[in-house]
Amino acid sequence: MGSFSIWHWLIVLIIVMLVFGTKKLKNIGTDLGSAVKGFKDGMRDGTTADANSAQQVTNAAKTDSNTVDVEAKTKS
Repeated sequence: MGSFSIWHWLIVLIIVMLVFGTKKLKNIGTDLGSAVKGFKDGMRDGTTADANSAQQVTNAAKTDSNTVDVEAKTKS
């Protein structure tokens, strides 16, 4: 069983276009693109949000008189 030729893929593409229609395929492509963009933005925001939240916790600890300053160490 070798790989499919270009003619096989063209026939599959034509059948998919007949079943779904070009408008629906365009909407699926647009939805998929916006989902990927949203995922990338979420990943980018996730890295900056961690640094900002740590800074906010540090600033809040300085203003709270009941906070005890400790240093956390990891087990090795």
